[in-house]
Amino acid sequence: MFTTKGAAAAAKKFRRRGLTGTALDLATAISKSSPLKGSVLEVGGGVGQIHLTLLRNGEATTALNVELSRNWETKARKLIGELGLEGRVERIIGDFVSEGRNLARADAVILHRVVCCYPDWRAMLEAALSKANRMLGLTFPIDRSWVKAMVGLGNQVMRLRREPFRAYVHPTDLMLGLVRSHGFEITSDRSGLVWRTVIARRG
Repeated sequence: MFTTKGAAAAAKKFRRRGLTGTALDLATAISKSSPLKGSVLEVGGGVGQIHLTLLRNGEATTALNVELSRNWETKARKLIGELGLEGRVERIIGDFVSEGRNLARADAVILHRVVCCYPDWRAMLEAALSKANRMLGLTFPIDRSWVKAMVGLGNQVMRLRREPFRAYVHPTDLMLGLVRSHGFEITSDRSGLVWRTVIARRG
């Protein structure tokens, strides 16, 4: 599902156009929420488009990316070098939920289209919230019947192709309730056709 070919395409697109779509929405929401000027921990950031943009624009100081697939690494590290950000970005391969307890806390934790790739949304959010000092930014599919049907169809295709990957539409009310229960306030909440972008800040 997450191949070296896909990583090459993502890096090429980022070089040509910068951030687009929901990645741009999330980065913009982070910038508008209040000046970050701190460390960023991104889970499943791919080649790093979001945290590299925040670093390049001076909105973040350092970044750590925790990635499950190794297929992004070569293209990600090449981008880091091209942008002159060596020494400010660390990349780790592993499952954030099981290994996150060993990581340092960050001012902001970013989950861009990550919760929908993980079967246990509660474990993923608990892990992210435990590491966020000031801010949590996330995008996830809108909890609607037609979105669930679309995701279900995609999963059927994956099953026929014998791909292990599955996508999920988790219950939004329960997710945001968990975020609030950890002392965070929802400061930005924007819905598009399929994706919802949320910024939460610690109260």
